[in-house]
Amino acid sequence: MTLRFRLLALVCGALSLPAYADGADEAKGLWMAPEGDAVIQFAPCAETASALCGTIVWDKDAGTPADTCGVRIAQLARFEKDAWRDGWVYDPRDDRKYKGVVRAKGNELRIRAFVGVEVLGQTEQLKRVERLPDAPQCKR
Repeated sequence: MTLRFRLLALVCGALSLPAYADGADEAKGLWMAPEGDAVIQFAPCAETASALCGTIVWDKDAGTPADTCGVRIAQLARFEKDAWRDGWVYDPRDDRKYKGVVRAKGNELRIRAFVGVEVLGQTEQLKRVERLPDAPQCKR
């Protein structure tokens, strides 16, 4: 086997692996927003258990007029190939919904919001957290 053939086989094998996500359940859990000002919980949607929903469960502005506790920021219908797809993401900063894709791997979750096609979007990277910060508390 020539070196060129081995390199080609290695590249083809690497390209056949999922790009980022480990599996459908990897996105479930608590995730800290990039600015550290909110925690989003991703879990099955109450009304459609096969879908994934993201809800703000901790907000540094809890109890103030800027409070976003309880706001659903994502709803994605299905997991396919490497990501949760076919749904929307909501940005409370600009009060707009976008098409969305969520990918998770280990302690990182990436939310991609876009209009039209995915390549023309913007990505936010969140970090997994084990528990909510102590204060302030969202009212349930």
